Amino acid sequence: MSNETTYSGTLGDAQRFQTSLEGSVNQIPHLEAGRVVLGEKLGAAQDLAKQHAAVTATKQDLSKQLKVAISDVRLLATVLRKGVKQHFGSRSEKIAEFGLQPFRGRKSKTDPAPAPETPPASSAT
Repeated sequence: MSNETTYSGTLGDAQRFQTSLEGSVNQIPHLEAGRVVLGEKLGAAQDLAKQHAAVTATKQDLSKQLKVAISDVRLLATVLRKGVKQHFGSRSEKIAEFGLQPFRGRKSKTDPAPAPETPPASSAT
């Protein structure tokens, strides 16, 4: 078998090998039991691969739906937060119950610290 890294590549390679084994069953009768087991395991793996693909498609669809739902939730929550602020006032402490920050005014700017004075340079004459 070649060094395939994908499920479909591995299963395709195994399917081709299984077909080759079936065509040569008379030449290698001592491998018949292993060929039968390979066929069973290959069938089970192919069924699982189909289920995996279906679940992946469903997951992608659900991800799209979730993205839209989250967007709707964010938008509605923003509108309702604005409504709470409008009803109680943006300065009211009551809005803190809703997880909102009341407006408590701006902090006053502090005067910048005066620059340290440097002594005048002495002139050497």
